[in-house]
Amino acid sequence: MPLLMLDLDNTLVDRDTAFRDAVAAFLAEHGLPATELPWVMTVDAGGYAPRPDVAAAMTDRYGDAVPVTAVRALLDHDAADRVVLADASREAVGHALADGWTCVIVTNGRTAQQEAKIRRTGLHRLVQGWVVSEEVGCKKPDPEIFHAAADSVGVALTGAWVVGDSPHADIAGANALGLQSVWVSNGRPWTRGSFRPTHVAGDVAAAIGHVIGAAGQGTRSVL
Repeated sequence: MPLLMLDLDNTLVDRDTAFRDAVAAFLAEHGLPATELPWVMTVDAGGYAPRPDVAAAMTDRYGDAVPVTAVRALLDHDAADRVVLADASREAVGHALADGWTCVIVTNGRTAQQEAKIRRTGLHRLVQGWVVSEEVGCKKPDPEIFHAAADSVGVALTGAWVVGDSPHADIAGANALGLQSVWVSNGRPWTRGSFRPTHVAGDVAAAIGHVIGAAGQGTRSVL
């Protein structure tokens, strides 16, 4: 059974929109101006900034106006409570499963938060498994996390595909292992010159559709 390794945040689910909505509610609740939203989103860096660093920056900026517990709640739970799985994404995963693919989520982040997203969206009932960097002790693009994903479902990496939105974590990780990949662009241009994905797709549904089609044709696409 071929292996399809799928990123979670901003690939399967729109993590940034969920976080933006959570921050907007946070600012309104604590009487802070909505103009603070871009600053928080910048500090968050799409979820890649370490959570302690984001918490420290927000606590320093807002001081006594916001309890530390409220900042922690925002970062630990609020975005995870708002993520949704789009119908098109759900259907695409279903098509991959029906076509014989073994689907595993490979995500960087904290175990409790990432598993909350997986369960909230119902992905735990769709995919065969998932690995979270905190739990396995390594992060994408480290090859070990991809090996851990394959081991978790008992499927070899040979012939596997990686789908994700991060050039560094997902595509560079796939390239290091000689795996085919689809970069989910979310409307962005590809700017890396030293490596590139097998294919570029605008969203995860199109990405999964490409993988299924390419495997059926036995051909390799190029960027």
